Amino acid sequence: MRHLMRSARSPIVKSTLVAVLLIMGAGNRVRAEGNPPHFSDLPYAGLFEPAPARVVVLPELSHAVYKGPEQPPPRPVHAGFGSLVRNIGGDFKAFPQRKSTWVILGIGGLAAAAVHPVDDEFNDHIQGSDTAANIFKPGKYLGYGWVQAGVAVGTYTIGRIKSKNGGTPNKLEHIGFDLLRANVLAQSLTYAVKLTVRRDRPTGECCSFPSGHASVSFAVASVLERHFGYRSAWPTFLIAGYVAASRLLDNRHFLSDVLFGSALGMASGWTVVGRHGHDSFALMPVKTPGGIMIALTRVNASSSQR
Repeated sequence: MRHLMRSARSPIVKSTLVAVLLIMGAGNRVRAEGNPPHFSDLPYAGLFEPAPARVVVLPELSHAVYKGPEQPPPRPVHAGFGSLVRNIGGDFKAFPQRKSTWVILGIGGLAAAAVHPVDDEFNDHIQGSDTAANIFKPGKYLGYGWVQAGVAVGTYTIGRIKSKNGGTPNKLEHIGFDLLRANVLAQSLTYAVKLTVRRDRPTGECCSFPSGHASVSFAVASVLERHFGYRSAWPTFLIAGYVAASRLLDNRHFLSDVLFGSALGMASGWTVVGRHGHDSFALMPVKTPGGIMIALTRVNASSSQR
């Protein structure tokens, strides 16, 4: 443990932590496709709650539409196997077409390139602590593709069983539906890059770049963040980071593998949930006996599920 504390003071470790924070921060900023991020969407927004303000409605602005904070994605009309296959195909098509995909991958790629020269030195620094290795050992199992896929299949199956006569999918079925899609997309892209780059692991065998544990864990975290909101789902990102760190302490990956894998996972997860519709809020002036009040009406955009 003393060895890890000395390592934490290393300039290499400090610069690495900054790179990780950059990826996580950029990911939060681009999750709403095509729209600038709202301050209220940021994890730390609650620390700076503005004081209540008087709202003045001008006649020429009465039809303005405010894009509110992201709501849970609307449920698909169908979530059967046929719909699942069609949506997975649509996910692969949508992935390269989303601007946020290239922003997230660009940040992940730059971070990976920045730490690549010190990959070996970083791994040497964090090895040797049996205590740390034991603490992070469960992450090895949590991040296995078959474990993540098994959870997604189980969630989807239970939701299907509870669904009434094949009607509109329930919440559990919808989450499993999206988790399955995120797993397929993230793992397929990860192994495509692995087989293309063919980088050796720290232990000498193929294939290291990017980390599959990191990619699938962050893909799942990104899906759950949209379904439950960041206030409820932020622990899933901590778990994803824990899984990614476990691959370093297990000496199975380099830091650059984990950074790019995390970015690839977030881009995959947000591609899946980013194809859902978004809620809009219309501000409408309403005449009252004492003057005018503002009515806030939610307008639900149509779902892009097919």
